[in-house]
Amino acid sequence: MKIALSQLNYHVGNFEANTSGIIDSIQKAKKEKAVLVVFSELAVCGYPPLDFLEFDHFVKKCNDSIELIAKECRGISAIVGAPSVNPVLKGKNLYNSAYFLQDGKIKNVIHKTLLPTYDVFDEYRYFEPNKKFECIELNGETIALTICEDLWNEEDDPLYTFCPMDELVKFSPKFIINIAASPFDYSHAEFRKAILKRNALKYKLPIFYVNHVGAQTEMLFDGGSLIISEKGKVVEEMNYFEEDFLIYDFRFTILDLKKNADQQSKILNLKSKISNIHSALVMGVRDYFRKMNFKQATLGLSGGIDSAVVLALAAEALGKENVFPVMMPSQFSSDHSVTDSKQLAENLGITCCAISIEKIYDEFISSTKSFFKDLPFNVAEENIQARIRGTLLMALANKFGYILLNTSNKSELAVGYGTLYGDMCGGLSVIGDVYKTDVFELARYINRDKEIIPLTIITKPPSAELRPGQKDTDSLPPYDVLDKILFQYIEKHSGPHEIINAGYDEQLVRKILKMVNTNEYKRFQAPPILRVSPKAFGLGRRMPIVGKYLS
Repeated sequence: MKIALSQLNYHVGNFEANTSGIIDSIQKAKKEKAVLVVFSELAVCGYPPLDFLEFDHFVKKCNDSIELIAKECRGISAIVGAPSVNPVLKGKNLYNSAYFLQDGKIKNVIHKTLLPTYDVFDEYRYFEPNKKFECIELNGETIALTICEDLWNEEDDPLYTFCPMDELVKFSPKFIINIAASPFDYSHAEFRKAILKRNALKYKLPIFYVNHVGAQTEMLFDGGSLIISEKGKVVEEMNYFEEDFLIYDFRFTILDLKKNADQQSKILNLKSKISNIHSALVMGVRDYFRKMNFKQATLGLSGGIDSAVVLALAAEALGKENVFPVMMPSQFSSDHSVTDSKQLAENLGITCCAISIEKIYDEFISSTKSFFKDLPFNVAEENIQARIRGTLLMALANKFGYILLNTSNKSELAVGYGTLYGDMCGGLSVIGDVYKTDVFELARYINRDKEIIPLTIITKPPSAELRPGQKDTDSLPPYDVLDKILFQYIEKHSGPHEIINAGYDEQLVRKILKMVNTNEYKRFQAPPILRVSPKAFGLGRRMPIVGKYLS
């Protein structure tokens, strides 16, 4: 029995492209004499469809697409994820379903039971949980068909007190299929494997797991579809961060095959946190532009590490001919920032233009003199510079059809070290989920084969250069200290007492946490942030703007 796994890059709401890709894979699998081809969760409409699911027309397009795909399933069967209508008036209007297509029609529809409502997930808002358990039959054999979290329940997680497989195993299935939409974060691939291995061992059944790949706004899907043996061993691991297709000759018992050296080396390499983040961000930028039908990007090039890394990522994602960086020096800009920026652009083969903001800034100061009077220079004058730069970049974006890439990092966004309508402008935040210490690691990774980002950019002390001699450490602790405290608070949900008890200075911890909490209003207005961590700002972190906590 040959089973095909099709790992595709879907586009939410693009039914024509999604359906075409699915049908192409069905035809490919049929030529390879496969009896079954498996696609991922909500493949027909893309994931996550969010409030599109509240539109009857959207749901009808899902149904129409399934009917069209079913007609292609003659001489081969397919499993395709899509929403289905709940025929009962009681409960939610829809199920999150897996369609089993055979003989040109819909043979079975299996619904998802465990609907996640944490972090970026909000499925219970739209779907009714399944309460009826059944398997599917293929060539006289019984298959347990599950959807993502239905096989991901953790035994020590009180959220999941019930496991659908405990019901499905009563039908004596020969193997398990799990279709998923499991987004990337830098720690998730190994966690995912551990969950699947544990279930394979628990039920003594092989598992075929098919995941999404590609980016949908801030959610990045890394692929990495798997075949796990009944002994809990990884038999096949599909590519990460790209589409892939696999035919596996299955005989109801999967042997623990030894991979060739090249394949094993590729998989081990993907365990590097920074290389994974790099691949995810490049994919995220590329898919954001492609799926939104944009082509060209601009960004401000300051001579600092953040804009340098974003420029290098954008050039790789979009092509150097489609990225247009702009230097905007002021009277406070250092000479080395300009020369470093020029060297970076030259290393990438990109033309970099310059617009001095010195005269514009002087005009602003002159216009506000009667209001500011003799008050000392402070953040007001600093932010004027950032907002001039933001205005110029947005003007260029509007005039030439560019998308402005935001260059703020997670450390800065966390403590409010950024200017609304200034350096926080943009259509997409590329490194807004990457702490400053990891931005430096990304720069070194980008330079792994040759020097692209000048070493002077990597080694010089970070500075916004908004006043003479300014350094980030004037108002912030060193980033290696700051990032550890932020990680404990944001990713680990540790409170002030826990962080202080871990050995951090009490006054510093309280200062940092206060900065994080009081700058929520800024992050609320930030552009979409590509998600690479277990807890990113945006869709997955919902905090009150007006709230007092952790004094």
